[in-house]
Amino acid sequence: MENMAKELSAADVATLRYQFPYMEERRRVPDAPAVLTATVVAAVGAAAKAAPDLPLLAGGKSMGGRMTSQAAAQRPLAGVRGLVFFGFPLHPPKRPSPKRADHLAKVTVPMLFLQGTRDDLADLDLLRPVCAKLGPLATLFVVEGADHSFHVLKRSGTSDTALLQQLVQTVASWAEKIRV
Repeated sequence: MENMAKELSAADVATLRYQFPYMEERRRVPDAPAVLTATVVAAVGAAAKAAPDLPLLAGGKSMGGRMTSQAAAQRPLAGVRGLVFFGFPLHPPKRPSPKRADHLAKVTVPMLFLQGTRDDLADLDLLRPVCAKLGPLATLFVVEGADHSFHVLKRSGTSDTALLQQLVQTVASWAEKIRV
């Protein structure tokens, strides 16, 4: 995500990176969902305070994105115009189920799902119907050959660096479309 933040900045998309308490404390076990969503709300507040004149998106990589969506499903995140998910973890590895997406129906802002075709945590045959059910609030951008960390195989004919640029441009153009 550090490289993503640098590249988004180069594309005129500011970012605020933060850690959940368990990560900051170098614990292996994640915090309780209430702590995780409260952390998201605090980070959104810090971003709004730091850059009050910029359009605000929220999201994250994997669990960070899922906790952001859960926070947004509980109550709208003040000032947030859209959510961006870098590898939404729809299900645990080898246990496909769309259950982790049930809360998304309560999210009221546009959502961008960036998903690789080799992502073990999001079977696209399950994620596509989830996005379709969300209607115009959901945009699914499928990255051919990418895994959950957006790494591609050498034989794919592309590189992680090229893929990073593709993701950055996708986020930047999507963000421009949802500006109010």
